[in-house]
Amino acid sequence: MQTSSEKWSFLLGTVAILALPLASSAQLPTLDIESRLGMESHIGNINGHAKDAKYDYRRYCVGCHGELGDGNGENFPWVDPKPRDFQLAVFKCRSTPTGTLPTDQDLFDTIARGLDRSNMPQWNTFTKQERADLVAWVKHFSPRWLNEKPGTPITIPPEPEVTPERIKTGRDLFARVQCWKCHGVQGMANGPSASTLTDDLGRPIQAFNFTDGSRPKCGNTDADIYRIFMTGLDGTPMPSYADNIKPDEAWDLVFYLRTFMQQKSKEKEMAKQLSLKPVDPTAPAGQQ
Repeated sequence: MQTSSEKWSFLLGTVAILALPLASSAQLPTLDIESRLGMESHIGNINGHAKDAKYDYRRYCVGCHGELGDGNGENFPWVDPKPRDFQLAVFKCRSTPTGTLPTDQDLFDTIARGLDRSNMPQWNTFTKQERADLVAWVKHFSPRWLNEKPGTPITIPPEPEVTPERIKTGRDLFARVQCWKCHGVQGMANGPSASTLTDDLGRPIQAFNFTDGSRPKCGNTDADIYRIFMTGLDGTPMPSYADNIKPDEAWDLVFYLRTFMQQKSKEKEMAKQLSLKPVDPTAPAGQQ
């Protein structure tokens, strides 16, 4: 008959043996990631090297994005929105079609621009070479960069002159593609679906409020806003409207959204002169 001490020794030994495969499997992501330390980036005539960004990443980025680039850094519980999981290689700010990888230039620009209304600041203190190296480092976390090429950047047509008619057409488009369901009829992020929104990982996410003075995450120029419509913000409920909005129509929507924003603009002045009313969700199609 086994003594109590012998039983405990047996149980502890069994637990130790069962734990061995778990410890080994926990190392696999690290080994897999390290196998891609030769990853490079190419921005213009600058070539970035992942191995050269290790110090900068550990000093400035690891607290949020984590050692393994999975977004589980020590700051994870305290920040909202949550840090990007680089292992998934799914990015909001891209010049490429939805579902495709961003270009190196896209990542390079995001690092410098930062993401408004988040803990991601503008890292414009890095040299261009340091930023290029960090782009390569970000890429080395995911095998997608070995098996896929970035998408082809979308073509943005020349911006037309803003007119009252274009602003009214933009309002009709805002109603037709039901932007108001998330962003609200006055762009205040209070639409009927706003409180239910989640990202692709099931975490709550807020619609963009056009009226509070915030800068759109992926850039504040008209072309930046146009790009968001046509590429979508992957990983979020904001889809691409490339199949629903004609290229020329997208400019009309840009102009209408400018009427919501705090900054002075031609669009706001024209909307005031038109006494433009918010969309009416109950109005028949084309009768705003």
